[in-house]
Amino acid sequence: MTRELLDHRAEGPASAPPLLLGPSLGTSHALWDEVAPELSITHRVVRWNLPGHGGSAPGLLRAGATVGDLAALVLELADALGIERFGYAGVSLGGAAGLHLAVHHPQRVSSLAVLCSSAHFNGAGPWRERAALVRREGLASLAESADARWFTPGFTVPRLVRDHRDADPEAYAACCDALAAFDLRDRLADIAVPTLLVAGREDPATPPAHLREIADAVPGAALVEIPGASHLAPAQCPGAVLSALRAHFGASAGPAGRGMAVRREVLGDAHVDRAQARQTPFTARFQDFISRYAWGEIWTDPTLSRRERSMITLTALVAHGHLDELALHVRAARRNGLTPEEIGAVLLQTAVYCGVPAANSAFATAQRVLAEEDGRGG
Repeated sequence: MTRELLDHRAEGPASAPPLLLGPSLGTSHALWDEVAPELSITHRVVRWNLPGHGGSAPGLLRAGATVGDLAALVLELADALGIERFGYAGVSLGGAAGLHLAVHHPQRVSSLAVLCSSAHFNGAGPWRERAALVRREGLASLAESADARWFTPGFTVPRLVRDHRDADPEAYAACCDALAAFDLRDRLADIAVPTLLVAGREDPATPPAHLREIADAVPGAALVEIPGASHLAPAQCPGAVLSALRAHFGASAGPAGRGMAVRREVLGDAHVDRAQARQTPFTARFQDFISRYAWGEIWTDPTLSRRERSMITLTALVAHGHLDELALHVRAARRNGLTPEEIGAVLLQTAVYCGVPAANSAFATAQRVLAEEDGRGG
């Protein structure tokens, strides 16, 4: 009989490089809600829930469990999804699972990011006490203090607090057992995959010193500290976490990763962020096509310069009457170094080969955009 898998959510193209996202104790994969959609443009993102959290069965971990037991469940999920080698990012307990995988199953992990976590969690005693408390009284009192442990004063994410309150007490206690037994300090030097450590400067649970300890021991590891972030940095400071993870995992994302970088350089972060915010499962493959093919293969081809590509693009958009896209690419042309006079010369050329009415509309659109850019000091 096949054992039940961890509850999970998959996003992004099936052909993209896999990236698994692990949660912190007491949370669900909703911890990654502000980060996963963006990562799914360049990766096949799989975020999973701890046993007894979200939709994961409580019985997947028992009393006396270890982080190794949790890592085995992650590998079972990857195997079931046909994922042999993957990038991995995890928060707190999810980060500990990533460290275990990188040490004990290095052939499965291509790149690792450990967020707000540790190679040890301040000794076994406090975790054994918490496990006993939860087994005796449930999670209500702990959920009441979740904001203080997870976020800076005045910040909260009600969904995550609710997930904490709704977690299965016995499974939560088993996770505490795993944290109590975890200490990987003597094996950190064995980690050979590219490794990023992300610390929240205001994190009382795993302060930056814990992440610095890992960074100092893992060969070639990098450390990023996020100002204003406490223990659940992906929920509190998603933009900063995204920037760090994009930079770290981008090298493994192939044309889609390169394309997303170029797309942002040419069109600007604001436009790309709006496009990503509007993405749905229905449009995800089209967004991947744009990033991977148009931006990752065509715009990165060194045969033509970006200036030349902008001039060609403007001409094509005038020819087909795509005025909204034309406005976007007039701004892009300015970023690519074209002057207003050069843009005007391109549009004048289109009057000869695309027709005066098309050029007339194009000049009106370009004039409006350039006036807006000039008004902003662009």
